[in-house]
Amino acid sequence: MTHREKQGKDHLIASPSTLSARAAISDDMDIQNAKNIIFEAGLKDVPFDGWSKTVFEDAAEKAGYERIMVDAIFPRGERDLMDYFAVWADDKMLAAVSGTDIADMRIRDRIRIAVETRIAILNPHKEAVNLCFKKLLMPQNARLAASMTWRTADVIWMWAGDVSDDYNRYTKRGLLSGVLGTTMTYWLQDQSDNHYKTLEFLQRRIDNVLFVGKNASKIISPLARFADRFIVPHTPFNKHKV
Repeated sequence: MTHREKQGKDHLIASPSTLSARAAISDDMDIQNAKNIIFEAGLKDVPFDGWSKTVFEDAAEKAGYERIMVDAIFPRGERDLMDYFAVWADDKMLAAVSGTDIADMRIRDRIRIAVETRIAILNPHKEAVNLCFKKLLMPQNARLAASMTWRTADVIWMWAGDVSDDYNRYTKRGLLSGVLGTTMTYWLQDQSDNHYKTLEFLQRRIDNVLFVGKNASKIISPLARFADRFIVPHTPFNKHKV
């Protein structure tokens, strides 16, 4: 079971307005299918109509669901939808790199491949990412943005083979969160062919950050532990199997 399947039932709200929608969901797989269908259908319209719950309610209706289904599976509205966007991209990334032979590959190259793959997955949805970023820059969404980024960093490190549980775990994920944030910001502004400038930027950032990490991990670790306590999403996701 993936983290998205685990998240599904945990986030449903047992309110009268969602009972009819929930009646159509019998198990985790049904929840996951509904999430994917509604989210992917709505994602296509975000660049034109904006990032809002209404867009996904329209998508749900077109897909044959009740509009209230969006409230049932994304109870926090836009926040859950944006959060799921990151989860969706992470799962697509993991599926794409699952067959990669990384046994003889340097750690930094594993990280680079994962991030490049995630960027490739998001390329067709660049405007949707841009609109999502603008919302996440709002003060009320700061913690959500940090949590989403940290979670992606955790998924990438786990795929790359990192299973550390000491201060190195926090340091690595904190540093990679910074790489992800700056790289995605650069990518949104990049007009180069196949975003080759972004890929060059990513390579430089990984090389620099990993070098700094070896020499400054004890300094960065306290900050990373603070992030783990107040930012990191402590959900079943953190036990994601790859």
